[in-house]
Amino acid sequence: MKHLRLLFSVLPLLLLAGCYGYGSGDDVVLTDPPPASYQAVVMDRGEFEAAVHMMPVQPITKAGKIYIKDNFLFINDVNKGFHVFNYTDPLNPMPLGFLNIPGATDLAMSDNVMYVNQATDLVTMQFQDVGNTVIVTKRNKDVFPVLLSPNGTVGQVADNEVVIGWDEI
Repeated sequence: MKHLRLLFSVLPLLLLAGCYGYGSGDDVVLTDPPPASYQAVVMDRGEFEAAVHMMPVQPITKAGKIYIKDNFLFINDVNKGFHVFNYTDPLNPMPLGFLNIPGATDLAMSDNVMYVNQATDLVTMQFQDVGNTVIVTKRNKDVFPVLLSPNGTVGQVADNEVVIGWDEI
């Protein structure tokens, strides 16, 4: 009981001490930074679908998911495509090329069939390890939702356009 009386007598003093200097004009006011604005990066649907092809080795700009299948390593370059490596020697992966597929962020493989999300579409491809080529065998349009901006907004695009990424403005 004696401890409670002591606590209740000291508590108001501690609360008042915490208010010392409040409103003196020297207070630091923390504010949130202004929300970022983004602009949709869009492609014409025809160009979007025709853009899938192997290219020479490219530098990685924004690494995403990694996928290993047999002797191959695929590293996603977010919304751009996949860097393909010979992974026979995991300590020394050798770059083979870049699978250009705008809007892509993920893939899965079964045997030599690749399934890639390309923005809103699910693209099925045959990966040919001889010559490191790909052949698009099927495209299921509008399987995935439209790519949202980092702050959750939806881009306004024409019917023949696809959002493949977002740029901060």
